Amino acid sequence: MRTPISFVIVIAMSTLALAQTLPAPQSVTDPKQIASKPNAQVEKNLSIEKLYMTRAIGGTAWSPDGKTIAFISNISGRNNLWLVPAEGGWPAQLAISDQRQATPAWSPDGKWIAYQSDYDGDEQWDIFLVSPKTGQVVNLTNTREIAEENPAWSPDGRYLAYMVKPKTSSVFEIDVYDMVMRQVKHLTTGTPKDKLNFNPLWSRDGKWIAYTQRQAKGTDSNIFIAEVASGKSSLLTPHNGEQLYAANAISPDAKKLLLTSNAGNGFDNVGLLDVASKKIDWLTQDKWEVSGGEFSPDGRYVTWTANVDGNTDIYLHDLAGGKNTVLPLPKGVNSPGGSESAFTRDGSRLLYYHNGPNAPNDVWVYDLASSKSRQVTRSLVAGVRSEDMVEPYLVHYPSRDGKWTISAFVYAPYNLPRNAQHPAIVYVHGGPAAQTVNSFNRFVQYVANQGYIVIAPNYRGSTGYGKEFRQANLFDMGGGDLQDVLAAADWIKQTGYIDPKKLILMGGSYGGYMTMMGVTKAPELWAAGVPIVPFVNWFTEIQNEDPVLQQWDLATMGDLEKDKARYQDRSPINFVDQIKAPLLLLAGGHDPRCPKTESQQVVDAIKKRGGVVDYKVYENEGHGFARVENQIDAYRRVADFLKSHVPPADCGCSLNE
Repeated sequence: MRTPISFVIVIAMSTLALAQTLPAPQSVTDPKQIASKPNAQVEKNLSIEKLYMTRAIGGTAWSPDGKTIAFISNISGRNNLWLVPAEGGWPAQLAISDQRQATPAWSPDGKWIAYQSDYDGDEQWDIFLVSPKTGQVVNLTNTREIAEENPAWSPDGRYLAYMVKPKTSSVFEIDVYDMVMRQVKHLTTGTPKDKLNFNPLWSRDGKWIAYTQRQAKGTDSNIFIAEVASGKSSLLTPHNGEQLYAANAISPDAKKLLLTSNAGNGFDNVGLLDVASKKIDWLTQDKWEVSGGEFSPDGRYVTWTANVDGNTDIYLHDLAGGKNTVLPLPKGVNSPGGSESAFTRDGSRLLYYHNGPNAPNDVWVYDLASSKSRQVTRSLVAGVRSEDMVEPYLVHYPSRDGKWTISAFVYAPYNLPRNAQHPAIVYVHGGPAAQTVNSFNRFVQYVANQGYIVIAPNYRGSTGYGKEFRQANLFDMGGGDLQDVLAAADWIKQTGYIDPKKLILMGGSYGGYMTMMGVTKAPELWAAGVPIVPFVNWFTEIQNEDPVLQQWDLATMGDLEKDKARYQDRSPINFVDQIKAPLLLLAGGHDPRCPKTESQQVVDAIKKRGGVVDYKVYENEGHGFARVENQIDAYRRVADFLKSHVPPADCGCSLNE
């Protein structure tokens, strides 16, 4: 993914400053600690088809009475809207469409569910309404050249707030739609082209909306509160220098805001912002990524999540007593659900997602009185067993320049001899402001099942490790971050499992860019490369991408004329003649972030010089592939390509040796 259009909203803070409570970062890992575990029962017949038929679960929303949960799932092969009883049971599809749907929000009177839907992945979202009783669907905005996103109902149900951006604009503004008068009011207007507004939050009395405004570079943001009647906005976070502030929730009495900010110690932490005094009381002071959630309906509790090196837990904080309770959940990525709130309206239950290396994202409900959880959706189907999945090692290795310790997840297949004969995949996440976390990855589990070791590094520029690390690749895209990716290959070779002639580089979006940088700048290292929805030429990318990303690229790479040499050196299309590895490129026909013309440039250049390249464009997809049949086709192609060019070593040994 390319970061700027996908907003990652973070979390909370409180009345007393808490000492650091989360574990300290780990030291460098000895590569010899990686060990393939014996497992006589493991099934070696995992297929791409089976893995991609496991369900994908997206956004959720409580019904007002707490009896039903709306959720997005691809059960039908498309990401559509479903309903399921909160006590568990058979889900029913509500909104049927060939197009993907997202971000359901249930109206306070229970009569409508708002959601967004685009066209073949083009990200030109419209806001729709669907009746949970009759299934009637209404396109509320119906603006083909304007994107509307993230609908949020006013507490009385009369108004719907959402983000809005014309296709040719780099700015998200916030609009409010009057359901009675059928009129649109612009809550924000005239925002500078290098800033954008997101995540509108209603006060309980419906008089105020808080929102976050971020600059394009992604290093500075502010929280505003707007009076809905007058449209007047007030800045709540005046500050000097570059700091990030994100609004998460408004207290029931509208006197406090739960926020996430790195202003305290350079790491995302949670605090309470007093609206009148603009003073922040920090609830956490950790050196990880702590993100705010919501207030409980009675205002007694707030929630937040703590992401510690790719594993995330949910915390419940008692504001009066200062006590923290971590929800007793399995290891992995646990995060609150619900569009309006994770809490039911009576505050008795909490909606959340659990996602782990052996369990795809599923919806769970936590009962506060009994401290027990119940699973509501079940994504593992088609005979796919959690016990066949590989649990990754969390490892740390030094960067080549000695400035950083890089975190990575390593997936070691079962039953491998340590004989230096096995292939390895360096699997690079997108963003770059994103993070590989301890979650379910269908393709990684498939290749691990087939005998490929996988290392997924969190190179400099990744989120999750503080402000300094996050900003370490500014004006250096494809520089130090590429060296961190190459260092992952250095490190994995030292485990004793890897044949150094069987290294594969693979990634999507910015990870696809990094793959292209790797095969051009370190061509001797790689036996194959798989760039998925990449960009390869900074000049054509900036010319053709969504205007929001144009602003982000210019803000993070510099002026196109003054810094032309940097742009040229970091455009892998200029070094295609160096490539030695066969490549497979995959692209989406409607991709607004990394247009298919980026991949086409590579294919044309390699074919012109007689190199080996395979290429597939999915014309009805955008930035990544949402349709199940396309996911299966795409990753079957990748699997066949890898087995053809870099086959796994056949173990041929017994567990008794």
